[in-house]
Amino acid sequence: MSFEKALDLLTRDDRFRATVYAMNTLLIDKGVYTQEEFQKLFVEWALKEQRIHSKAIMKASEISV
Repeated sequence: MSFEKALDLLTRDDRFRATVYAMNTLLIDKGVYTQEEFQKLFVEWALKEQRIHSKAIMKASEISV
């Protein structure tokens, strides 16, 4: 399959996911960082986002009470 065909087949979100996948694979394969380092940073970001969303939900519930 050509790159252009793949672009045509994928949604905007899937093109973004494919880009992230390709970049991370290249960076790991080239030794820029390890899979473990990637996973650690991924979890760190997820926890930060979870805290932000939890605070927003708590604030919204305080306003509606």
